Amino acid sequence: MKSYFRPEIDALAGYTPGEQPKMPGLVKLNTNENPYPPSPRVAAAIREFAAELLRLYPDPTADALRDAIAERHGCRRENVICGNGSDDLLTMVFRAFTDPVRPMAMPDPSYSLYPVLAAMQGAESKLIPLTENFELPEDFLDRAKGANLLAFPRPNAPTGASFGRGAMEAICRGFDGIVLIDEAYADFADDCCLDFATRFDNVIVMRTFSKSYSLAGLRLGYAVASFAIIDGLMKLKDSYNVDRLSQTAAFAAFEDREYLAECVAKVKATRARLAGALRELGFRVVDSQANFVFASPPGGDGGKYFEYLRRNAVIVRYFAAPRTRDFVRISIGTDPEIDRLLELTRNFVK
Repeated sequence: MKSYFRPEIDALAGYTPGEQPKMPGLVKLNTNENPYPPSPRVAAAIREFAAELLRLYPDPTADALRDAIAERHGCRRENVICGNGSDDLLTMVFRAFTDPVRPMAMPDPSYSLYPVLAAMQGAESKLIPLTENFELPEDFLDRAKGANLLAFPRPNAPTGASFGRGAMEAICRGFDGIVLIDEAYADFADDCCLDFATRFDNVIVMRTFSKSYSLAGLRLGYAVASFAIIDGLMKLKDSYNVDRLSQTAAFAAFEDREYLAECVAKVKATRARLAGALRELGFRVVDSQANFVFASPPGGDGGKYFEYLRRNAVIVRYFAAPRTRDFVRISIGTDPEIDRLLELTRNFVK
């Protein structure tokens, strides 16, 4: 059949965020969802929502939510943009700053969606290998030269490691282009770089409600940057990219800081327990600052471990690329879910 797609679309390897198999008693630890429900304030806000308002378009710029975000982060509404999940915002950024003559650079390994978004703009992707321990190489900035956009998560995905603030600041100062710091997992980390978004004219810091706020099914994210960058992105976004109900529910979640802290603390405690148990079983475990761990079983056959867990209805994420094939990525679940995974793992390593 004749293809009517642009050539770069036909050439894409594809992007799969994680399969969703259906199995009895499935333990699903493959997509980094929060194991706990969202704030009770979210349910209350949805119950109290006036359904008749759905006949009206939402606020196209989500100003009430932007004001709350700006107040939290010590900036102004004009520094904030909201999107239909972080992926919506990433699409805007790649449309704005990449094209066939403006490449994108990123660490390798990192978020697998970035090269797909670059290819959709006909842009080259410069993949800069991390060290053996998944740290930034000393010549990272030199290798990124020539790119117009430098994109990476902090903490990184899929490794969970976080790059030092000092190194990040040097990159923001030294890179001649836009630096995108994707902080989807920042609430689970020891620190963040959100202040860079207003300190540097070339920095965008992105956050999501999918992870720490337990709203992956709602689809809402935001970015903070200089007035000029946000103004440009506003020109690219869909007219009504965040629906009325999502704005209401996200606002309720964002205001419940106590519940957020409780959920984050539980996830971090389980993360520490899982990492410790895996190390005792002989696994190599990358120090994680996210809501998952990146672990390699004894012998380094990540694929074999992945398939073993899958046969026993525990689903984790496996990346078959050369830099990642020794590992699996395990999302932090509830304590009973992690107990089940560890029970299977002890049998696996016998």
